[in-house]
Amino acid sequence: MTQNHYDVIVIGGGVSGAALFYELGRYTDVKKICLLEKYGSLASLNSNGSANSQTIHCGDIETNYTLEKAAKVKRTAKMVERYCLQHGYEDKVIFSHQKMALGVGYEEVDYIKNRYKEFKSLYPYLELYTKEKLKEIEPAVVLDKDGNERPEDIVAMGAQGEYTTVDFKALSDSFIDNTLKIKEKVTDIFFNNEVINIQKIGTTYHVQTTMSQFTADFVVVDAGAHSLYLAHKMGHALDYGCLPMAGSFYMGNRKILNGKVYMVQNPKLPFAALHGDPDILVNGYTRFGPTALMLPKLERFKPGTYLDFFKTLRLDWNVVKIFIDLLKDSDIRNYVLKNFMFEVPLINKKLFIQDARKIVPSLSEEDISYAKGFGGVRPQILDKTNQRLMLGEASVNTGEGIIFNMTPSPGATSCLGNALRDVEAICEYLDINFNKELFEEELIEKQPTEGEAL
Repeated sequence: MTQNHYDVIVIGGGVSGAALFYELGRYTDVKKICLLEKYGSLASLNSNGSANSQTIHCGDIETNYTLEKAAKVKRTAKMVERYCLQHGYEDKVIFSHQKMALGVGYEEVDYIKNRYKEFKSLYPYLELYTKEKLKEIEPAVVLDKDGNERPEDIVAMGAQGEYTTVDFKALSDSFIDNTLKIKEKVTDIFFNNEVINIQKIGTTYHVQTTMSQFTADFVVVDAGAHSLYLAHKMGHALDYGCLPMAGSFYMGNRKILNGKVYMVQNPKLPFAALHGDPDILVNGYTRFGPTALMLPKLERFKPGTYLDFFKTLRLDWNVVKIFIDLLKDSDIRNYVLKNFMFEVPLINKKLFIQDARKIVPSLSEEDISYAKGFGGVRPQILDKTNQRLMLGEASVNTGEGIIFNMTPSPGATSCLGNALRDVEAICEYLDINFNKELFEEELIEKQPTEGEAL
């Protein structure tokens, strides 16, 4: 075997790759693991705090989640919370703010009230906030610029005192730091090693980077949009294409909201509704967004990757059909046009304010500015076989010792849960042990047994 041979190689140093690196080191018998990162530091793309909303998506205020999906997301979100509390990362990696989903107008108010009744059993801490209560805890959503109450009927479901916010770059760093403390294993990390080719020879994977060559018995690619790019190069997942959606933000000039305020999601739209969040990296100032714009590149604010996009899109009639079907709907068509206008200088702020005033009716152009350098690219997957846009996370386990993960939201929240899925596949493939008891003791929220108080 070569000097650079490992049991498992993880490609990608975002929060998903770092979480898998940690779980392999902490909970399995793997002796040699390696992480390859394209850039000079961890979490330099979508896991960076400026590229996402810093939100733990646990399903309580995300109105596009069914109760079934919310239960799954809650389980993985709690893993992140338990990990952070276990290591004493409160107010360093994980933060507590109030949070709510806001309904404006008769239809949305009725929707929020019904959803609250349905979701209260899964999230016992949820509260229903009337306009009077909102005026007390989140006055900016109630009062206009003259201090008068907004005329519409409003209500919100939410919580106070829950952990809501994560610095996912700091979380990534912590996963790596805690893995490197494990002395009895080889835990190597190589920065500035962009993977340019993966080839399987016999039972061994040969991974060629811009700097060196590595071999492994198992490979997991956690490289965002480039995961599908590398899968295609190996002949896998050819029935998938990649639609990179960029999200931009507008930054408030102060703390406008006391916590996270989400809006009701239009079920026709595959992307997140506008929300306001306290930015933990900018003094808690309120950040509004995200917008949604298709960009013909796989990485935001990085040179190149245009050609990679066209290769990964794999444009054919099936892709065209998906676009045509999406744009047939006037809601989606108007949404696409409006989000394009949000990026056009001179008019973008005026248009954005109109949407943001649904959350903060007193908001003025002077209160916000386009957040330059904020936002990322999420790889939305096009299922060409079924001619549809896939929502949520996508993972391709070839069954041949290599896995490709594409993780749009809530990928960061689900990092430990997704890593668990991959760890179990790796242990089965390599016939090694997974310490499930220790994992559950440390990271799984204990459910009350029958007869115990909730």
